[in-house]
Amino acid sequence: MKPKRSIICKGIESYDVDASILKTHKPKAGDIALFRVLNIGKHSSIQSENGNNSYIYPGDIIMMAFGSRYATGQFEGYVPDEFLEEYQILGKGGAIGKLASMNYRLLKVGPTNCEIIGYAVDENGAVINTKDLNKKKHPVKRFSAKRKGKLILSLGSSMDSGKTTTAAYLSRGLSLAGKDVAYIKLTGTVYARDRSYVRDTGARYSIDFSTLGYPSTFLCSHTELFGLFKRLMTMAEDQNPDYIIMEIADGLLQRETAMLINSPQFMKYVSGVFFSAGDSMSAMHGIYMLEKLGIKILALSGLFTASPLLEREVRENTAYPVLNLSGLEDPNVHDIITQQLENARNFKKEPVNHILN
Repeated sequence: MKPKRSIICKGIESYDVDASILKTHKPKAGDIALFRVLNIGKHSSIQSENGNNSYIYPGDIIMMAFGSRYATGQFEGYVPDEFLEEYQILGKGGAIGKLASMNYRLLKVGPTNCEIIGYAVDENGAVINTKDLNKKKHPVKRFSAKRKGKLILSLGSSMDSGKTTTAAYLSRGLSLAGKDVAYIKLTGTVYARDRSYVRDTGARYSIDFSTLGYPSTFLCSHTELFGLFKRLMTMAEDQNPDYIIMEIADGLLQRETAMLINSPQFMKYVSGVFFSAGDSMSAMHGIYMLEKLGIKILALSGLFTASPLLEREVRENTAYPVLNLSGLEDPNVHDIITQQLENARNFKKEPVNHILN
């Protein structure tokens, strides 16, 4: 049976299957293997190499990559350090590993379970690793703090707070203002829908961590994460955009997000932040956290703007612009960014503009 390949395995041209090392090889993130589907749970399909859904059934053979996942609304899982009788699909884009916990709403359906058949190996018998393959394809050619495009972060209070939608509609607004936009999703678990969505909404160029072979960025060291940032920025800057909108997954308290926003080495490249929140209280506390770090907030958006009442609560307690979808996709969003950056340059003291001081 021909295996169904997940999108993280895109670009693997030839391989052999080695079943002799199943119990001796200790997998690492990015290692490719073939699995047999045992039963269907949360994931009834995987994202195929062309980005479409490929539905899977018990008995199907699928090609996946080992990867860990942090997703408060779905699964927590890890690359195992030993052979297991069963593995769980952690992400639709091709991440597989050992499930550690799941959101309560998924308890009834559970995960999709698989058994490993063998590792995909090259002509030398080495296990094929998606991260290693892409390091050779996309090295850092150059990287400098001096560049044409402004780097704007799309941060949020949590998973599903509206970060991708904010990035997409902001891309549309800037594009309608005549600005060239590139989009980067720096962290998360492989699933190409977000980069496709932002591209279709307005970004001319759209890439993410999986473009460089990462099934997930969860548990990356600061050194590896910053190296990934530089490589993706190099690719985006080659397009000569006016703006680079960079989304960082999950919320401010998540490991990699916290690591980045607390890193002067990373933040020196950032012009400002669009912060998305699920409700008014998380919006206000997000402001508090970002201001304590001295991070420039350009505007607030996210799921809370779907409620006029929540939006009103935020507007009454902060001087920052609050933008719903209509505001984000309005070409005037470029003027708002320009004005906010000018205000930040002229106002050096920590702003006192909300109820959480």
